[in-house]
Amino acid sequence: MPDPRVFFAAERTLLAWVRTGLTVMALGFVVARFGFFLTLVATSSGVQGAVNHASHLHWPSGLLGTILVLAGSAIILGALHNHRSYVRSLSPEDVPELAIPWLTSLLSLTVATVGVLLAVYLIVS
Repeated sequence: MPDPRVFFAAERTLLAWVRTGLTVMALGFVVARFGFFLTLVATSSGVQGAVNHASHLHWPSGLLGTILVLAGSAIILGALHNHRSYVRSLSPEDVPELAIPWLTSLLSLTVATVGVLLAVYLIVS
């Protein structure tokens, strides 16, 4: 007798990894923009030495933030690969007939693509 709970547990696991990847990407964006925030605070203080010092320290947070955004995208792509491999290993009767079977793949690929585009934006800006 087929048990759809196995397939739906795999779907929930994929979505949990997508959520984790999104969280890592959001943390990366915050880290990348923290250096910019410090530069703005130094600029508003009006002390020229502080502005030069803050601008000089801006690049490590940008680099770390970009790495975190790319890591979040990699987490999502890895989770999608694991999910697809696992679903292929299930017997056909354990995989329920879905109305839109490609929806989870589309979600994962879209979020990972947005993460890569965000990393490009952080590198360029």
